[in-house]
Amino acid sequence: MDVVTQPADTILSAFYALRAYLNEQILGQENLVERLLVALLADGHLLVEGPPGLAKTRAIKALAQGIEADFQRVQFTPDLLPSDLTGSDIYRPEQGSFHFQAGPLFHNLILVDEINRAPAKVQSALLEAMAEHQISVGAATYPLPRMFLVMATQNPIEHEGTYPLPEAQLDRFMLHTLVDYPDRATTLRIMELSRREARKETELTPPHIALTQAQVFAARHAVLEITLADSVAEYIAALVEATRIPKQYSPKLAEWLRWGASPRAAIAMERCARALAWLDGRDYVTPEDVQAIAPDVLRHRLLLNYTAQAHGVTTNECVLELLRQVPMP
Repeated sequence: MDVVTQPADTILSAFYALRAYLNEQILGQENLVERLLVALLADGHLLVEGPPGLAKTRAIKALAQGIEADFQRVQFTPDLLPSDLTGSDIYRPEQGSFHFQAGPLFHNLILVDEINRAPAKVQSALLEAMAEHQISVGAATYPLPRMFLVMATQNPIEHEGTYPLPEAQLDRFMLHTLVDYPDRATTLRIMELSRREARKETELTPPHIALTQAQVFAARHAVLEITLADSVAEYIAALVEATRIPKQYSPKLAEWLRWGASPRAAIAMERCARALAWLDGRDYVTPEDVQAIAPDVLRHRLLLNYTAQAHGVTTNECVLELLRQVPMP
């Protein structure tokens, strides 16, 4: 079915049903659910950082249940090889030739658990897949599925035995989302849901209106049609520029920032702001949409200098200072 002929109201209703379903399955993580949908709509990848046990795996598995897509989980470990992700050429004696055996990256939704536990070669193989939607094995190049979303997780607690992600790979993630522990009331609801699932009283079943991949592509097309006023576009460009020439905006930023955001950050902010507006049922982007998504777009793209690190300044504080100092239209 042609993407542009999909009924707009049907697609939006299906996304609302999907969001409601995800919020029922992942209690207390509404921000994570929204960012997952934004990444899906903006055709980007998501880096999620938070302590273990906060339903990160469950979230993307539930997303795969709610749309017409297959899911694959990859646990990154120090002994992982690039071929464990991409696949490899297998020799078949009966045919006297090599045959390519596809790896786990040839799925629609990929969960990369503890991405910083794998060595640089594995991270580079993932980088090519995320950036180019293809993988290379030997002299051959293989395209990945048209719908391809990587959700990677990082554990902020343990750093021993990890390999920090290089800036180039961090920049490939459209969003960097932080998740935290739920409150007491939500914890009680999670306990009740777990109890019901253990008794088989409820199951992880998709919503009544399951999204097809054609509807997802139609939604992406609709997101690109959202109106973005020139003043809002200028605001996005100013926010990104302020990370590169911080002394023109704030003495604090000039003291803290060593390296700013790339043009890819501006593209990500625009696409994600459009997606937020579309999910809110609007056909235009507001400056508030930009401010809402800016922390997740920028926090992994800013490099702090030694002065900021010595004083315990975080990139979150830099983004907040940025939003305070750059005039909003």
